[in-house]
Amino acid sequence: MGKRSGPAVLLAALLAVAGCGGVGGGGDGDGAEGSGRLTTLGFSLSDEIATSRVDSFKQASPGITVEITEGGFDEQQFLSAVADGNPPDLVYLDRKLIGTYATRGAVIPLTECVEKHDIDVAQYRPAARDQVTLDGVLYGIPEFYSVRLVYLDEAVLRQAGLTAEQVDLADWADLPALTDRLARVDGGRLTRIGIDPKIPEFLPLWARANGAELLSADGRTARLDDPAVLEALRTAYGLVQRQAGWDRFKGFRDTFDFFGADSPLARHQIGVWPMEDWFLNLAAKNTPDAELVVKPFVDRQGNPLTLVSGQAWAIPKGAKNPEAACEFAKRMTATDTWVAAAKARVAARQASGAPFTGLYTGNVEADRRIMSEVYRPSGNPRFDQAVQTIVSVQEHAFTIPASRAGAEFDKAWMDAVNRVLSGQSEPAEALRRAQSEATAALDRAAK
Repeated sequence: MGKRSGPAVLLAALLAVAGCGGVGGGGDGDGAEGSGRLTTLGFSLSDEIATSRVDSFKQASPGITVEITEGGFDEQQFLSAVADGNPPDLVYLDRKLIGTYATRGAVIPLTECVEKHDIDVAQYRPAARDQVTLDGVLYGIPEFYSVRLVYLDEAVLRQAGLTAEQVDLADWADLPALTDRLARVDGGRLTRIGIDPKIPEFLPLWARANGAELLSADGRTARLDDPAVLEALRTAYGLVQRQAGWDRFKGFRDTFDFFGADSPLARHQIGVWPMEDWFLNLAAKNTPDAELVVKPFVDRQGNPLTLVSGQAWAIPKGAKNPEAACEFAKRMTATDTWVAAAKARVAARQASGAPFTGLYTGNVEADRRIMSEVYRPSGNPRFDQAVQTIVSVQEHAFTIPASRAGAEFDKAWMDAVNRVLSGQSEPAEALRRAQSEATAALDRAAK
């Protein structure tokens, strides 16, 4: 057996430590919700949606000094801080990681937080709430609610003699021919992607479209060796192979700038691709004249289907100011706070002349009010229709269930797909190995 290092050792160490403090020195004061210092990890003040909500908390709790450690979630940094007894008061992370960290004792149950601070858990969408609930115990406060859609460049379709209505992702038998018709491959050089299946990340979406789930509803049993998962992987992988193979495909896709005005949509470098809803916001800002069409992803019977994800706020073990942390998480995800953030986004968009394409959260009431009180059609039928598509698919969302070994399970199937893409393994062999690895991780966590 090889020597363990990094996060594995740090996770094991959590079982033996009982520290307190915060990243950057720890919170001072008596830990009351109205005083002291509050530190966070994994969150950034990247735009008006973030800054307006933090400002709302500061106005409501002027006695608390908020210190935001800018940057994305860093597992090594987080686990080291907890193991050293020097954690932040709040951590902002992907909801799918909550189960693993809860099992290992890195984050604490929020039962007392919810009761003492009167947080209405029912306001959060069931799919988002379920992701942060393990064995009936809540460990996180959900934030955004990001769904996957299908984006189409109608200019690319038109060049291939197609319309958006003729693109049918339910017809898997026709996907190879459709890909060939849209893609541009000359002498082994790829200059346009026809259909990007977005694997490994979206394998759960393709599997669910084929009637399969990677993990049982109780989060305890891996189902990676399901024949329907294998068929989904083979189908998605086959689309990549038809477009000059993984190395050239990935190399070309890595040149894309999805976040700027020179995006693949602007350059007509891709025809059809599934992607998160946030891309619509970028497209409206950077390429408002693009011939963009947005459709729901569908299962093989043609029914709308989407995979949902998002972040959550969790309180680490040993946080010095858990009361302020709980109040901060409550304020950041409250209905009024989200509505104010949407208004701030509208103002910013009006100043730049770009349309507002909605704000989608884990708070059902907040979304209802944003759509009824804040959102107004832009007059651009493409973007207005896309917003309606996002709203319509939210009720057809699924997630990978919360699991005591969520991070390890996620790694098992991602590694399997990457081994297939890199040519190291055939799909069936890769999924058998992933099933074994995932089962072992789930069994260890259960003990």
